[in-house]
Amino acid sequence: MRMFFVKLSYALCSPLVWLYMWLAKIGFRPCVYFCGFPIISKKKGSIFKIGESCRFVSTSIGNLIGVNHRCVMSTLTPDSKLIIGERCGFSGVSIWCFKSITIGNDVRVGANCFILDGDGHQDDLRSGQNAPVVIGDHVWLGANVTVLKGVTIGENSLIGMGSVVTKDIPANVVAAGNPCRVIREIRK
Repeated sequence: MRMFFVKLSYALCSPLVWLYMWLAKIGFRPCVYFCGFPIISKKKGSIFKIGESCRFVSTSIGNLIGVNHRCVMSTLTPDSKLIIGERCGFSGVSIWCFKSITIGNDVRVGANCFILDGDGHQDDLRSGQNAPVVIGDHVWLGANVTVLKGVTIGENSLIGMGSVVTKDIPANVVAAGNPCRVIREIRK
């Protein structure tokens, strides 16, 4: 029965979100699916693109681990650039883009993650400079991970639940903790 409601949510929500994204001039392919209604904000002049076959879950119906809030995706300055690759999955994610966030292909972002390339209060003198975030292909972020400004996560890496990523993570590793550190390599 749950799957019926998940599919119904995708069928009802996706066309309405597509219409909003088209009106907001957000680049996307029609094979982008939404379970529940996300919060999407695009600053005039910014670039915001979503690749083909991405899924965004904004309700606990679509993710049994629990979604604390709807997906929130924002470009917050006129020169910000948010690019999401193809076949990515997100549940209750918050993405705040002040400068540049690039998410590769086949990325899985667990429930309630935060991805930020700047500090939330740009007018506060204690805020540092914005710095780009790059998440490589085939990365998996566990639930409740926070990725902070200036971080690059190499392809095929796994970030454990609840981690706070403050520094670059190389490719093909398992990393976890606060602050996040490499636990072991992933061997092919």
